[in-house]
Amino acid sequence: MTQTVQLPLWLFLLIVIFAMVTLASHFLFPSVRWFFRRRLERAVRRLNRRLARPIEPFKLARRHDMIQRLIYDPEVLVEVVRHARDNGVPENVAFEKAQDYAREIVPRFSAFVYFSFGIRAARLLATTLYHVRTGPDNEARLASVPRDATVIFVMNHRSNMDYVLVTYLARRMSALSYAVGEWARVWPLSGLIRSMGAYFIRRSSRGALYRKVLARYVQMATAGGVAQAIFPEGGLSLDGRLAPPRLGLLSYVVGGYDPDGRDLVFMPVAINYDRILEDNVLIAAGLRGDRRFGANVKVVVRYILRKIGQALRGRYTRFGAAAVVYGEPLSLREFGPDRPVEELGDTLMCRIAEVMPALMVPIIAQVLRGAGGEMPVAGLRDEVMALSRGLGTRWLAHSEDDGAFQAALDKLVGNKVLQREAHRIAIRPGQEQKVGFYANSIAHHVPDTAAAEQIAASAGL
Repeated sequence: MTQTVQLPLWLFLLIVIFAMVTLASHFLFPSVRWFFRRRLERAVRRLNRRLARPIEPFKLARRHDMIQRLIYDPEVLVEVVRHARDNGVPENVAFEKAQDYAREIVPRFSAFVYFSFGIRAARLLATTLYHVRTGPDNEARLASVPRDATVIFVMNHRSNMDYVLVTYLARRMSALSYAVGEWARVWPLSGLIRSMGAYFIRRSSRGALYRKVLARYVQMATAGGVAQAIFPEGGLSLDGRLAPPRLGLLSYVVGGYDPDGRDLVFMPVAINYDRILEDNVLIAAGLRGDRRFGANVKVVVRYILRKIGQALRGRYTRFGAAAVVYGEPLSLREFGPDRPVEELGDTLMCRIAEVMPALMVPIIAQVLRGAGGEMPVAGLRDEVMALSRGLGTRWLAHSEDDGAFQAALDKLVGNKVLQREAHRIAIRPGQEQKVGFYANSIAHHVPDTAAAEQIAASAGL
């Protein structure tokens, strides 16, 4: 026992490293994690006192625990057995696949990242790019939702800025959990998005095992009171119109509803813009008939540098207005959980359409399209003001604001969408699709829209 043992230096160093790792993992790391966990819990308690809806424990649970709870859920285990039988693989192989799906879906929410970085970044980006406007009844409609209900924000999808706007505007309510597509699984963006509470979904997957894992996660989060935000259209609008709802996530939410548990309250959210950053990309995809959104990195970098240069020279201007309006909330308990999910989806989309905000650029586009693409400037102004007054509460600015009309018109001319000739204004050749894209967002508000669209179609608008 007292004999000297000689070891090579490399082996001695390896033993020391293993000893240090063992010491840290068994004694130091648990204590450090406990210390920071306690600090986080105290910070969250202080934060919850400022939020209208406290962050629920489910959202703050450790990711590992959430994954374990998900993969050992009885419904998931039944689907694992079925997958193994149908595909002729061992059950442990099917279980590992379910575990991989769970790791892919479950977020790693960080209250610190969400409220210290995410909210600040969302506010900076939203207010830098747009004049942000909200509906007059937004606060009242949100306050009308019972505190013990789970809120599901159901939104139309116009731009990737939708995430930013709603996150910024809901900052005083609670932390929202988004379903994001595979575009967000790119490193290092994926880590940041997970820490913001978003969960990834494969929109093209048709596997029953994957759908079951995803459905049970959504249902667990809903039952746990996590405020969520979903886009029932399933993707960005390619023509400016509201698309029929895709019912996947809605069916998951309704399928897990417990009549004896929390009520589910759907908050319709209508979003519209004077200008959408991705409009050219979306219009081109719509003309091709696909959803491939190619992005040139050089173009993006050049655009950002140009905007920075404008800001340094004091010539920076925003893109116009971006408006977010809440519709009438819908309680699933009052609506009836046994009614078809198709009826629920259609009702929510109707409520979104009803409160779709009409901003100056879409109104100008609608008037020009209805007039065949050309008219005197004075006549355009009169028609725009008349239409804005007719829209009533959907119009989020003063209907007689000539400055807003002139600013929007100047931007459309400056962006080479419209052209001015003497005292007349006309759609620039080749920009008919873009004018239609913005007009379509409010076309359902306008009387005789079908006739106007028929005339516009015959004129190639």
